[in-house]
Amino acid sequence: MPELPEVEVARRAIEESCVGKSIRRCVVADDPKVIDGVSRSVFESSLAGKTIVAALRKGKNLWLQLDSPPFPSFQFGMTGAIYIKGVAVTKYKRSAVSETDEWPSKYSKVFIELEDGLEFSFTDKRRFAKVRLLQDPKAVPPISELGPDALLEPMTVDQFVDSLGKKKIAIKPLLLDQSYISGIGNWVADEVLYQARIHPLQVAANLSKEKCESLHRCIKEVIVKAVEVGADSSEYPSNWIFHSREKKPGKAFVDGKKIEFITVGGRTSAYVPELQKLNGPKTEHKPRQSKSRKKGSDDDENGHDTEEEEHNGKSKPKKSKKAAGGTKRGRKKADRGDDDSDHEEEQPEKAAKKRTKVPEDSKKGSKAGKGNAQQQKKKQ
Repeated sequence: MPELPEVEVARRAIEESCVGKSIRRCVVADDPKVIDGVSRSVFESSLAGKTIVAALRKGKNLWLQLDSPPFPSFQFGMTGAIYIKGVAVTKYKRSAVSETDEWPSKYSKVFIELEDGLEFSFTDKRRFAKVRLLQDPKAVPPISELGPDALLEPMTVDQFVDSLGKKKIAIKPLLLDQSYISGIGNWVADEVLYQARIHPLQVAANLSKEKCESLHRCIKEVIVKAVEVGADSSEYPSNWIFHSREKKPGKAFVDGKKIEFITVGGRTSAYVPELQKLNGPKTEHKPRQSKSRKKGSDDDENGHDTEEEEHNGKSKPKKSKKAAGGTKRGRKKADRGDDDSDHEEEQPEKAAKKRTKVPEDSKKGSKAGKGNAQQQKKKQ
């Protein structure tokens, strides 16, 4: 799923290609699940004729500042993406739109044509993104509830060390908590913990000062490097664990050392036991099932992780296809985010019937017994 580097690269592409230009036309999809709290007609008319003054970002959220409010805000979710026709935004799950590509994509949620003919689109294949029209995006959730941006507003080393010393939870879920630090997602968290040689289950308060300082440095280095290469994963350093996160358990290695996978806080976590030692009390976790993962896919799309609630740092289990698109009950649960929509519990009466099921032989014997009794009655 898009994390800070991918969203920042998209923001920079818009800033470079679109800022200073007026919007000639806007087309919004008829999709109230993604287009949140505003009608298509109001959204479209609110943008037409406006000039894009700036492209801004906090965490995994991006918004366009126009010459007057309201402003369109984009929460990328699991598969949100920015496409600019003729411009390579990033190689993360997308590339420049060519003349032979469908345009705009059938997954387009907001399509904008600028005064000079340049066109760009926000797409979302899996419909977990949120697009809003806001008077001040920074003043309302989810952006108002975000912690400091990991790239633009990093804590000082001393602030970071002091803060971690007060957190008695595992370090991996803490890094994913968007109210603590915004912008870090699953792959970035795994990478910075590997580079800092910290176990994902390590309780934050038990980290040494040296480990805290190392983690602070690694967060900056990983994010800066990812943004520097345009979020092109093929350009990430060869010693990053990122390159082996998608491999099967038992076949994943980095620098010759075995990578193992566990679930921490509902998220699949990749780490190297030989280098990332766990000290002190353990927190609960479960091993990841030995299941192949499609090369180049993000965790959430393959069902190994959860969709993050970016406004509060919590996570909720991802729904299976059966739950999300099967029974009416399953669809309703998927929409409201219930955790138990994957499987329905067996009704007590059905279970009782199964427990008391009579074998066929017994049934035959019972019928034969009744027949003999009736024959004896007739004789009498």
